Amino acid sequence: MNNVIIFHGTGGTPNHFWFPYLKDNLPAEKFNVSIPRLPNPDKPDLKELLSFVLKKFKYNEDTILVGHSSGCPLILSILENIDKKISKSILVAGFYKPLDSNPNPILQDNYDWSKIRKHSKQFIYINSIDDPWGCNEEMGKVMQKKLGGDLIIRSDQGHMGSEKFNQPYKEFPIVKFFIEN
Repeated sequence: MNNVIIFHGTGGTPNHFWFPYLKDNLPAEKFNVSIPRLPNPDKPDLKELLSFVLKKFKYNEDTILVGHSSGCPLILSILENIDKKISKSILVAGFYKPLDSNPNPILQDNYDWSKIRKHSKQFIYINSIDDPWGCNEEMGKVMQKKLGGDLIIRSDQGHMGSEKFNQPYKEFPIVKFFIEN
C-alpha cells in the first residue's frame, strides 16, 4: 500500500482546497492518505515543521509526498534529511526561494539538490503562469532543471487554491492521476 502524505501551505488546513478531494477519491485499498495539520500554519517555521514531519511519518519506497505552496519547500527539506528513497514527489505551486524581498522561514538558505534528487524516484511540478504569489512556471522550471522530472505548466489557474484570491479549487484530477500512475 502506498502512503500518500499531503502537506498544506501557509495558512492552510487539511480541509482546504483539493486535499479532501484526494483523500476521498483515492482508492482506500491502494492508498493510505494522511493530511497532517502542520504546526503554526499562519507563521510556519522550517525547523519546527521539519522536526514534526520527520518524527510523525516513516518514509520509504511506498511513500508519495504531495505539497501545495509552502508545503513544497517542506518536501525539499524532508528529502534532504531522510536516508531512504521515496516513490514520488508532487509539488503544486511550489517554490524554493523567497517570493519577495522578505525572508521566508519555511525556506532553507541553500538546498543540496543532489541529495534531494537521490531521495525521490520521480518529481512532478505543477505551476501556473499566472500564480499571484510568484509560484509560477519559472519556479517549476528551475526545480525541474535541478532535480529532473516532469513539469506541467498551466494557465489561468492562479495558485491552484487560495482564499485571498478566491480560488476554491475543490477538485484536482491531474494530481490524483499522478498519484495513481
